[in-house]
Amino acid sequence: MFNPHLYLQPYHEGDLSNYRFLVTGGAGFIGSHLAETLISRGDQVVVFDNLSTGSTSNLAGISKKIKIEQGNILDKAVIDKLVAESDYVVHLAAALGVFNIVNKPLESLKTNLQGSEIVLEACDKYRKPVLIASTSEIYGKNDKVPLNEEDDRIIGHPLKSRWSYSEAKAVDESLAYFYYLENKLPIRIVRFFNTVGPRQVGHYGMVVPRFVSAALKNESLSVYGSGDQIRCFCHVTDAVKGLLLAMDSDKAIGQVFNVGNNSQISIMELAKKVIEITGSKSSIEKIAYEKAYPEGFEDMQRRVPDISKIKQVLGWEPEINLDQIIKDIAAFNSK
Repeated sequence: MFNPHLYLQPYHEGDLSNYRFLVTGGAGFIGSHLAETLISRGDQVVVFDNLSTGSTSNLAGISKKIKIEQGNILDKAVIDKLVAESDYVVHLAAALGVFNIVNKPLESLKTNLQGSEIVLEACDKYRKPVLIASTSEIYGKNDKVPLNEEDDRIIGHPLKSRWSYSEAKAVDESLAYFYYLENKLPIRIVRFFNTVGPRQVGHYGMVVPRFVSAALKNESLSVYGSGDQIRCFCHVTDAVKGLLLAMDSDKAIGQVFNVGNNSQISIMELAKKVIEITGSKSSIEKIAYEKAYPEGFEDMQRRVPDISKIKQVLGWEPEINLDQIIKDIAAFNSK
């Protein structure tokens, strides 16, 4: 059985002891793991989530120790009140997942752009430190290996919904950074690269939980395109460690960090590995992009993070390998 505390020893420098954290998107995949860890180290947590992709079941183990507020990130009055009552804000709320972004681009843009603007405005008003969650999608079509925080963005046509998420998160980063430069707001930014683990669901386009779920049912694993695409996968426990280090360290103020694992694997090899580790009888089926996604969808052939900055500045690097990631997801899904 998967134990979320098996790998994670609560990190604490002491200066944030018993802080009241507001975690937007806290009922989601990464947010729920972060909330658990904050509670385990003695902090107070308020989770704000619209429960569109998150679930209160993700917080079942700590439901009596936290406060859950359901609402819309675009509700300015509610966000203002919650930020005012908090000591620290972690902004994870976002419309995400390939299928969501491609199929509901307008809703996604409003959530990701206006939501971050409202959160940052409130944090600036009440002078509350804030961490902004960003994404490897920032780099767009840049095929440099590995990608570091200073690399250029190479983005597709602005009218293709595929790139709307990248555009929105880039604006989020810029807005946060200029609040720091002009108003001295203590902000931190982390760019997540393919974070995976227990509680992540596959129906928004996340490949690892989708593969594991199919394998456990001995169903066919659908590989989109050639299967030669290269990805790197980071266990959510490792990602939360990196997140906490950025949150707690003054060295991270005004900085952006890649958070990911730089161990590479092709999607086809991933499918084979999932079948092997789960002992599944599943087959692998290739599906053309045009059958899986709307017209005009573009995929990145390789995306690998350079994590030298976060290792040098904060002392973080991932510890959990892909085999263990798959085992943890399989154990969680088998409960």
